[in-house]
Amino acid sequence: MRKLTLTLSAAALALGGAGIAVAAHHAGNHSPDADGNGVVSLDEAKTHANDRFARMDANGDGQLDRTDREAKRAEKFAEADTDGNGELSAAEMTAAREARHAERAERRAQRQAAMFERADTDGSGGLSEAEMTAAREARGEARRGRRGGGDRAMRMLRQADTNGDQVVSRAEFDAAVEARFARVDTDGSGTITAEEREAAKEARKQRREERRGQRRDNRGV
Repeated sequence: MRKLTLTLSAAALALGGAGIAVAAHHAGNHSPDADGNGVVSLDEAKTHANDRFARMDANGDGQLDRTDREAKRAEKFAEADTDGNGELSAAEMTAAREARHAERAERRAQRQAAMFERADTDGSGGLSEAEMTAAREARGEARRGRRGGGDRAMRMLRQADTNGDQVVSRAEFDAAVEARFARVDTDGSGTITAEEREAAKEARKQRREERRGQRRDNRGV
């Protein structure tokens, strides 16, 4: 049951990144804003979500469940088993570990470059003290938001898994994408602007604070 829960939690996080977290406001390989015009259309959100679903649906059966976790594990083993003999030698394990470290280092460098670009609000190529302070505050806010990520992931999962079978079908996934898009697209224009993104961010922040207050009140009872 724990493996199933973890798999579905990961599926929910995939929903969150698919826009669904349409909150991205900058273009890039991982942004729904494919044309870089500063707004996210429903078609862009769906395309981005389709890519995320395909990556999560490791066995290609059109749904997200524990078998995808097992298929992903088998896929990683096969990648590491370079001679295809069904076993991992010490050399293959070392090579796989080094490859993972290199991938993490590359992703970290990409994140740092993106963070610098966002922090350099005047485009000067350097960060002023004010820009560094603003960036630090933004990182702190992001960390506070991630602390509730697990709970948020499971809420998103329960919302997407409308029939309660602990499997997220493609139809349920698509419906969740459209529903979350509609909630952020408050003016019903079919696009999500930077202003709507910020409003959604503030609304999430307010809900987190309300939940924290409720937990504090409950502990005080």
